[in-house]
Amino acid sequence: MKIDGACHCGYITYVAEVDPDKAGICHCTDCQTLSGSAFRMSVPAAKDAFSLRSGQPKIYVKTAESGAKRAQIFNIRIGTARQRAEVRPKSQGWCRSARDWVMDLHSIKQFDKQRSS
Repeated sequence: MKIDGACHCGYITYVAEVDPDKAGICHCTDCQTLSGSAFRMSVPAAKDAFSLRSGQPKIYVKTAESGAKRAQIFNIRIGTARQRAEVRPKSQGWCRSARDWVMDLHSIKQFDKQRSS
């Protein structure tokens, strides 16, 4: 599937070919910190299937629990893609670190737009 997207300010833009069946949620504490949320949703893209259209992202090297180091370049955060509604996560990892409430969002009060005070 071809996707395209940008960072929030629009400085970095990209196009990529991804397999939507590989989209997933990560509940690890690093992803919670990196996303500023309870989890991170991403889909991998092969290096030759990713093209930066503008900007220059900072390369971040993450050290895994195993000690392995990996550059966080080609795991595209689904929220940055214009096609985000079409790329649904198919799996969840690091569930041992998941916030206890995240598996039951239906129990949390919902608003169609801005929540009231």
